[in-house]
Amino acid sequence: MAGGFLAKPWMDGFLERKGSPMRKFSQTLVSFVKDESGPTAVEYAVMLALIIVVCITAITALGTNAANTFSYVGTQVGKTGS
Repeated sequence: MAGGFLAKPWMDGFLERKGSPMRKFSQTLVSFVKDESGPTAVEYAVMLALIIVVCITAITALGTNAANTFSYVGTQVGKTGS
């Protein structure tokens, strides 16, 4: 028993075989961690989130201004009509 791991006879060479699933998984994981396109995608997501926040803020401000304008016009027309 080496390092607290009891090797089974059927596991002989499982991790050492070139095409083993564990080796493929570890190689995929290492290449994912080393890949530089991940941070780029995160940066684009952050920029998109900021753009969405700015758009929502602008639309809310425009909506409030439009509502105030229509209310003002409505009261002015109401005064003139009566």
